[in-house]
Amino acid sequence: MIKHQSLKRSAAFVLFFTVITGLTACSPGGFPAFGAQRSDAGPFAPGVNMRADVENGVEVAHRLMAAGEYELAIRAFNRAALATELSAEILSGLGSANLGLGRLGQAEKLLRDAVAKDATQPEVWNNLGVVLMERGKLAEANLTFRKAYALDNGESDAIRDNLRLALAKTENSATIRHQEDSYKLVRRGSGDFLIRSAP
Repeated sequence: MIKHQSLKRSAAFVLFFTVITGLTACSPGGFPAFGAQRSDAGPFAPGVNMRADVENGVEVAHRLMAAGEYELAIRAFNRAALATELSAEILSGLGSANLGLGRLGQAEKLLRDAVAKDATQPEVWNNLGVVLMERGKLAEANLTFRKAYALDNGESDAIRDNLRLALAKTENSATIRHQEDSYKLVRRGSGDFLIRSAP
Protein backbone atom coordinates (compact mmCIF):
# COMPACT_ATOMS: atom_id res chain seq x y z
CA MET A 1 0.00 0.00 0.00
CA ILE A 2 2.82 2.42 0.82
CA LYS A 3 4.55 1.54 -2.44
CA HIS A 4 1.36 2.23 -4.34
CA GLN A 5 0.94 5.73 -2.78
CA SER A 6 4.60 6.56 -3.39
CA LEU A 7 4.27 5.46 -7.00
CA LYS A 8 1.11 7.53 -7.39
CA ARG A 9 2.85 10.65 -6.03
CA SER A 10 5.83 10.16 -8.32
CA ALA A 11 3.59 9.72 -11.34
CA ALA A 12 1.60 12.84 -10.41
CA PHE A 13 4.81 14.85 -10.02
CA VAL A 14 6.18 13.68 -13.38
CA LEU A 15 2.86 14.45 -15.07
CA PHE A 16 2.70 17.92 -13.47
CA PHE A 17 6.31 18.71 -14.44
CA THR A 18 5.71 17.52 -18.02
CA VAL A 19 2.58 19.66 -18.40
CA ILE A 20 4.29 22.80 -17.04
CA THR A 21 7.34 22.29 -19.24
CA GLY A 22 5.15 21.68 -22.26
CA LEU A 23 3.11 24.83 -21.63
CA THR A 24 6.24 26.89 -21.19
CA ALA A 25 7.69 25.58 -24.44
CA CYS A 26 4.46 26.38 -26.30
CA SER A 27 4.51 30.08 -25.48
CA PRO A 28 6.82 32.25 -27.63
CA GLY A 29 8.11 34.33 -24.71
CA GLY A 30 8.76 31.74 -22.02
CA PHE A 31 7.49 32.40 -18.50
CA PRO A 32 6.14 35.94 -19.07
CA ALA A 33 3.36 34.41 -21.23
CA PHE A 34 1.38 33.54 -18.09
CA GLY A 35 -0.04 37.06 -17.96
CA ALA A 36 2.56 39.64 -18.81
CA GLN A 37 3.08 40.53 -22.44
CA ARG A 38 6.62 41.27 -23.60
CA SER A 39 7.05 43.99 -26.18
CA ASP A 40 9.96 42.26 -27.86
CA ALA A 41 9.97 38.52 -28.31
CA GLY A 42 13.71 38.25 -28.98
CA PRO A 43 15.99 36.27 -26.69
CA PHE A 44 18.63 39.02 -26.56
CA ALA A 45 19.20 41.78 -24.03
CA PRO A 46 17.82 45.21 -24.91
CA GLY A 47 20.08 47.46 -26.95
CA VAL A 48 21.38 50.95 -26.29
CA ASN A 49 18.85 53.75 -26.47
CA MET A 50 20.37 55.97 -29.14
CA ARG A 51 17.84 58.73 -28.46
CA ALA A 52 18.84 59.14 -24.82
CA ASP A 53 20.66 62.27 -23.71
CA VAL A 54 24.44 61.91 -23.70
CA GLU A 55 26.14 62.88 -20.47
CA ASN A 56 28.59 65.76 -20.88
CA GLY A 57 32.09 64.27 -20.76
CA VAL A 58 33.59 67.34 -19.10
CA GLU A 59 30.99 67.21 -16.31
CA VAL A 60 31.71 63.52 -15.77
CA ALA A 61 35.43 64.30 -15.53
CA HIS A 62 34.81 67.10 -13.02
CA ARG A 63 32.73 64.72 -10.88
CA LEU A 64 35.55 62.19 -10.98
CA MET A 65 37.99 64.93 -9.93
CA ALA A 66 35.76 65.83 -6.99
CA ALA A 67 35.73 62.15 -5.99
CA GLY A 68 39.54 61.98 -6.13
CA GLU A 69 39.56 59.57 -9.09
CA TYR A 70 42.29 61.36 -11.03
CA GLU A 71 43.18 58.53 -13.45
CA LEU A 72 39.53 58.10 -14.43
CA ALA A 73 39.18 61.87 -14.72
CA ILE A 74 42.09 61.96 -17.18
CA ARG A 75 40.36 59.31 -19.29
CA ALA A 76 37.07 61.23 -19.18
CA PHE A 77 38.79 64.50 -20.16
CA ASN A 78 40.52 62.71 -23.05
CA ARG A 79 37.19 61.30 -24.26
CA ALA A 80 35.63 64.76 -23.99
CA ALA A 81 38.51 66.23 -26.01
CA LEU A 82 37.99 63.62 -28.73
CA ALA A 83 34.26 64.33 -28.82
CA THR A 84 34.61 68.12 -28.99
CA GLU A 85 37.92 69.96 -29.01
CA LEU A 86 40.93 70.42 -26.77
CA SER A 87 39.61 73.51 -24.99
CA ALA A 88 41.21 75.47 -22.17
CA GLU A 89 38.79 73.87 -19.70
CA ILE A 90 39.83 70.36 -20.76
CA LEU A 91 43.53 71.27 -20.66
CA SER A 92 43.04 72.78 -17.20
CA GLY A 93 41.22 69.67 -16.02
CA LEU A 94 43.96 67.40 -17.37
CA GLY A 95 46.57 69.54 -15.65
CA SER A 96 44.68 69.49 -12.36
CA ALA A 97 44.25 65.70 -12.54
CA ASN A 98 47.97 65.27 -13.19
CA LEU A 99 48.69 67.52 -10.22
CA GLY A 100 46.47 65.30 -8.09
CA LEU A 101 48.58 62.32 -9.17
CA GLY A 102 51.81 64.18 -8.37
CA ARG A 103 52.89 64.54 -12.01
CA LEU A 104 54.03 68.13 -11.63
CA GLY A 105 55.90 68.43 -14.94
CA GLN A 106 52.94 67.24 -16.99
CA ALA A 107 50.56 69.36 -14.93
CA GLU A 108 52.63 72.51 -15.49
CA LYS A 109 52.83 71.98 -19.26
CA LEU A 110 49.08 71.32 -19.59
CA LEU A 111 48.15 74.32 -17.45
CA ARG A 112 50.52 76.59 -19.40
CA ASP A 113 48.85 75.38 -22.61
CA ALA A 114 45.44 76.14 -21.06
CA VAL A 115 46.55 79.68 -20.15
CA ALA A 116 47.90 80.18 -23.68
CA LYS A 117 44.54 79.07 -25.11
CA ASP A 118 42.36 81.19 -22.80
CA ALA A 119 44.11 83.73 -20.56
CA THR A 120 40.85 85.17 -19.18
CA GLN A 121 40.00 82.35 -16.77
CA PRO A 122 41.17 82.95 -13.19
CA GLU A 123 40.70 79.27 -12.31
CA VAL A 124 43.35 78.20 -14.81
CA TRP A 125 45.80 80.82 -13.53
CA ASN A 126 45.15 79.69 -9.96
CA ASN A 127 45.78 76.04 -10.78
CA LEU A 128 49.00 76.96 -12.60
CA GLY A 129 50.06 78.89 -9.50
CA VAL A 130 49.44 75.81 -7.36
CA VAL A 131 51.72 73.74 -9.60
CA LEU A 132 54.42 76.42 -9.55
CA MET A 133 54.28 76.56 -5.74
CA GLU A 134 54.59 72.77 -5.55
CA ARG A 135 57.62 72.91 -7.85
CA GLY A 136 59.27 75.62 -5.74
CA LYS A 137 59.00 78.43 -8.31
CA LEU A 138 57.87 80.97 -5.72
CA ALA A 139 58.34 84.23 -7.62
CA GLU A 140 56.48 83.03 -10.72
CA ALA A 141 53.75 81.44 -8.57
CA ASN A 142 53.30 84.74 -6.73
CA LEU A 143 52.79 86.60 -10.02
CA THR A 144 50.45 83.88 -11.28
CA PHE A 145 48.28 84.06 -8.16
CA ARG A 146 48.19 87.87 -8.46
CA LYS A 147 46.97 87.52 -12.06
CA ALA A 148 44.29 85.01 -10.97
CA TYR A 149 43.19 87.30 -8.13
CA ALA A 150 42.97 90.29 -10.47
CA LEU A 151 40.93 88.38 -13.06
CA ASP A 152 38.61 87.09 -10.34
CA ASN A 153 38.12 90.56 -8.77
CA GLY A 154 38.80 89.02 -5.37
CA GLU A 155 35.58 86.99 -5.37
CA SER A 156 37.03 83.51 -4.82
CA ASP A 157 38.12 82.60 -1.30
CA ALA A 158 40.35 79.82 -2.60
CA ILE A 159 42.31 82.13 -4.91
CA ARG A 160 42.64 84.75 -2.16
CA ASP A 161 43.89 82.10 0.29
CA ASN A 162 46.39 80.79 -2.25
CA LEU A 163 47.69 84.32 -2.87
CA ARG A 164 48.11 84.86 0.88
CA LEU A 165 50.01 81.59 1.23
CA ALA A 166 52.24 82.45 -1.72
CA LEU A 167 52.99 85.92 -0.35
CA ALA A 168 53.77 84.53 3.09
CA LYS A 169 55.97 81.84 1.63
CA THR A 170 57.97 84.25 -0.55
CA GLU A 171 58.43 86.71 2.33
CA ASN A 172 59.51 84.03 4.77
CA SER A 173 61.00 81.47 2.42
CA ALA A 174 63.87 80.69 4.78
CA THR A 175 61.66 79.91 7.79
CA ILE A 176 58.76 78.20 6.00
CA ARG A 177 60.92 76.06 3.73
CA HIS A 178 60.15 72.80 5.59
CA GLN A 179 56.48 73.50 6.28
CA GLU A 180 53.91 71.69 4.11
CA ASP A 181 51.01 73.88 2.97
CA SER A 182 47.93 72.68 1.17
CA TYR A 183 46.70 74.62 -1.82
CA LYS A 184 43.23 74.70 -3.29
CA LEU A 185 42.54 73.91 -6.91
CA VAL A 186 39.60 75.74 -8.42
CA ARG A 187 37.45 74.51 -11.28
CA ARG A 188 34.91 76.33 -13.39
CA GLY A 189 31.50 76.31 -11.77
CA SER A 190 30.96 75.12 -8.24
CA GLY A 191 33.32 72.98 -6.24
CA ASP A 192 36.91 73.22 -5.05
CA PHE A 193 39.55 70.55 -5.33
CA LEU A 194 41.96 70.41 -2.40
CA ILE A 195 45.33 68.88 -3.19
CA ARG A 196 47.30 67.55 -0.25
CA SER A 197 50.65 65.84 -0.17
CA ALA A 198 50.41 62.05 0.12
CA PRO A 199 51.04 60.62 3.63
